Amino acid sequence: MKKTALITGVLGQDGAYLADFLIKKNYKVVGVSKSNKLKDKWRLIKLGIRDKIIFENLDICKLRNIKKIFRKYKINEVYNFAAKSYVSKSFDKPVETVDVNIGSVIKILEYIKKKNKKIKFYQASSSEMFGNIVGKSYKGNIIFNPKSPYAISKLFGHHITKYYREAFNIYSVSGILFNHESPLRNKDFIIKKIIVGLLKIIKKKQNIIQIGNIYTRRDWGYAKDYTAIIWKMMQKNKPKDFIIATGKSYTIKEFIDITAKILKLDVVWYGRGMSEKLIFRKNKKVIIKINSKYFRPSEIKNSQIDKKNLEKITLVRPKTKFKKLIKLMIEDERKELGF
Repeated sequence: MKKTALITGVLGQDGAYLADFLIKKNYKVVGVSKSNKLKDKWRLIKLGIRDKIIFENLDICKLRNIKKIFRKYKINEVYNFAAKSYVSKSFDKPVETVDVNIGSVIKILEYIKKKNKKIKFYQASSSEMFGNIVGKSYKGNIIFNPKSPYAISKLFGHHITKYYREAFNIYSVSGILFNHESPLRNKDFIIKKIIVGLLKIIKKKQNIIQIGNIYTRRDWGYAKDYTAIIWKMMQKNKPKDFIIATGKSYTIKEFIDITAKILKLDVVWYGRGMSEKLIFRKNKKVIIKINSKYFRPSEIKNSQIDKKNLEKITLVRPKTKFKKLIKLMIEDERKELGF
């Protein structure tokens, strides 16, 4: 029998990839978003699935809309990606971030508890919840130390999902995803920003890229891989939380070096501290410089998981390596820029 999946935040990177994946699995996909603008549907258009999903334009944080969706469709699985997903913006808009990131989770779970406990629920958790103590455990429990309003709101979603699973026997699971990128990423996220910026500099359409701390370290994977793993989480006999990460991390500076090498740019780093910059070796032209306005008030220095210290949550490693991901994103952006 054909399953029906509800994807909140379907216009985002993960929501779009999952919609494409589920359509290929012969699901009926209902996608929800507050925005109905054509420009915001560019991911669905890029994947060729805009007309293959049932799109509902509404605010999923409002209980009346949740009731409306569940009464209208016979939902089997819910994938909750609805969130204010910019960590940096959450410092400036903490109230809005918390309202959105918490509201949809608890209201959907409460509806499932009261109306149909057979509905499976997936919550998109985040590695940001760990803060700077990733992978450490105490008596089998992973320690969380969120460093932003975004991370704090995600931690609530993670815990409330676990609570409903244990207290009410609901199939509700969290996927704790480390950083994951793709050609569907917005251009203001650091990986995409740098790739697009360097290609535009090559095409002489941009002069310089300004970024924040180049020594922060992250575990980056390919978002398309992660959504396939998310679906598998929802097909297990027993609900269980998972961590999805490659197990390897790189600094922003290391990422820039790899990207520059792939693009065959003859560049070198010059200076120290806030004055450190990337320049063309030949003419000393600065192409990347540090700007303090891109630093977070509370920065996570190292985001990497240590499998040895995990006891309660299973780590799943996706297939695509970091260098391959960068090449994939470069090639896609070349086409977009007409290389």
